[in-house]
This record gives sequence, structure tokens and C-alpha cells, in this order.
Amino acid sequence: MSKMDERRPLKDRTKLVHAGRHPSEQHGFINTPIYRGSTVLFPTYADLVTRNAKYTYGTHGSPTTDALETAWTEITGAAGTVLAPSGLSAVALAILTAVKAGDHILVSDSVYQPTRNFCDRFLKRMGVETTFYDPWLGANIETLVKPNTSAIFLETPGSQTFEIQDVPAIAAVAAAKGLCTILDNTWATPLFFPPHRFGIDLAIEAGTKYLSGHADLLLGLVSVNERWLKRLRASFDFFANCPGPEDVFLALRGLRTLELRLREAERQGLNLATWLAARPEVERVLHPALPDCPGHEIWKRDFKGSSGLFSVFLNPVSQPALAAFFDGLKLFGMGYSWGGYESLVIPFDCSSYRTATKFNPPGPALRFSIGLEDPEDLKADLAAGFERLNAIG
Repeated sequence: MSKMDERRPLKDRTKLVHAGRHPSEQHGFINTPIYRGSTVLFPTYADLVTRNAKYTYGTHGSPTTDALETAWTEITGAAGTVLAPSGLSAVALAILTAVKAGDHILVSDSVYQPTRNFCDRFLKRMGVETTFYDPWLGANIETLVKPNTSAIFLETPGSQTFEIQDVPAIAAVAAAKGLCTILDNTWATPLFFPPHRFGIDLAIEAGTKYLSGHADLLLGLVSVNERWLKRLRASFDFFANCPGPEDVFLALRGLRTLELRLREAERQGLNLATWLAARPEVERVLHPALPDCPGHEIWKRDFKGSSGLFSVFLNPVSQPALAAFFDGLKLFGMGYSWGGYESLVIPFDCSSYRTATKFNPPGPALRFSIGLEDPEDLKADLAAGFERLNAIG
């Protein structure tokens, strides 16, 4: 019996500190060390021919990867976890576990654009048909299920427009029809939305984001229930698409403070979102934890919290004015990804790739990732940006 088993039940914050750690096996050192290597030596001929060893080759795992997989399985309430070298790689691995040539898959129209590209281009080449659905459908998604539908891919909230899906209703339809459910759960993490409790079969986390917390690694994780565990592990073994040991080590380090950082990101994000909602330049704030945001009631019912990522629609403004807003920012960086300690902002436009829904904001759309800077400093940076914007109009 492991230390974790002996000490149940534990709160999430405690699990994050202790899960996957075995100091007694590491000469008392607290953190699992980085194991680098491909070849694993067997002590005897019999062990070699029977593969009688916990570790047999670098692609099959190491104590470093085991520590993170074990911890993530504990935190998500899953039957198992596999790692991938990026969030998109985890998306691809999860989907390819669930589909085969000739299948049909349902994917939320608000999904992360690289996921959409994977479906439109790679899956299509493999003979898999994709239908993108309105994320507000809920149980009505049943009307889109075909005889060859094998999976439903959800992302809640959408990573740009923040639609909150009715996961229990969709999972119930999937269960009734024998479909696999896959969820990109990166925004909430399992701390704010425990995916497998809501009937999700495979849950994806881009560890690049909040698990890392420091914008210095690329990583993906797929947690899975008992029904799909063997098949997911087989898919992983087929590809041997392994993350680097240093990234795994950094993710383990980030894991220990994940709850604290996520709660601070929630507090900071709500602070800035509320401030932006009161600005005359802002037409609308898309943050599921705000009462006037569409989907708030579902968020309130199902989620334990919110993170620091949200979007705003500005009132109409010229491109030179928008450029002036961006180019003078001192604290907000312009760059992709999110979930690090630093604040970021990017413009976005979904109009060219949405197919089941229309994207028609009144003015420019901006996505914010709020970091750990003092919120008053962040507000001052944005206020100065709005001054530059208004000066040009």
C-alpha cells in the first residue's frame, strides 16, 4: 500500500504535494530525479528474454515519467495517465485512440484551432469524417450522431470564446450510444473540473499551461478511465511519442504549487475581468465566472473555480488605434500560449474557421492571460493602452 493509499481521503492541495513522490526510494531526496536514457540493462539472460523488469526501454517509461503519471492519475481520479510532448500531441493521441478509418467524430466548434486543423486535415486523410457542432447543443447533440460516430470531442470553455458546455448531458448521450468522450480540460484543470466524475473517458491537459506555470516547457497529458486504459496505452506504445525528461521533471515541480497558483490566477483574472467590464472601450467580457456571461449557470453548477484566461470584445476601433494599444504595453506580452506567471494578450478572429456557429463581434476580440503581477500595475498598463487607442480612435 502506498503512502497515498494509507492517508486517504486527502484534499487536492495535499495530493498535489505528495502524489508520485517516494523519497525513501531516492536516498531521502524529496523530488524524483531526472532519469535520462534509452537502454535499460537486464541482470540476467532470463530477465532479458522475458522482459522481467519494471523498466525495459526508455520509451516505455522511467521513474521520472512514472512519478508524473502516477500523480496525475491520482489528481484526476483516473485509471491511468500517459504523457505526450505537447498539448496538441496529447489531443492527437486521444483522438487516434478512439477512432478508425471510416468513423465519424463530433467536435465542438469552439475547439482550439490546432485541434480543428488536425481533424480537418489529418483525420480527413485517414478517412475519418468530422462534424463540428454548436457548443451550446447539450443533449441535442444526439441529433448529430450517425451510425458510424465513434467519439465526441469537447472543450469547455472554448479557448477563445469561452462557451461552457453541458458536459453531463453530452456524456449521457455518449454513454447511451456507446461513444467515447474526449475533453480538453486545460482551462480548468482537474482541480476545477474533475473530468472523469462527469463521465469523460479521456481527458487532455496541456501541461505547457498551468501545470508548468513558468512558460518554460512543452507537455501534454491524457488521463483515462478503466474502460479505455488498455487501448490508450497501446496507442501510446505504437507512437512512442515521449516528452523529454527535463520537461517531465519541471512539470512535477510545477505540480506541487498548482493549486496555489491556480487560485491566484482565478483571483487575478476576476479582478481584471471585472475592471475591463467597466471600461467604456469594452463591449463585452467573456469570462464564465461573471454572472452576465453566457453559460455562467452551467459553470456555477459544474466547476469549482475559474482560471486566469478570458476574452473581451472591444467596441469598434480602427486598426491603427488597436496597434497603438498593443505596441505600447509594458507588462502584457504579445505571445501565444498562456498559464504562465506572466500576463499576455493577443487579438483573435474566429470568423474564418467557425462552421457550426458565427463569429461576429462588434469590434476587435482580445484574449487575456492574467499572470501574477500586481493587478494595479496591470490595470495601469491597460489604461495607458486605452489612452493611446482613444487618441487615434
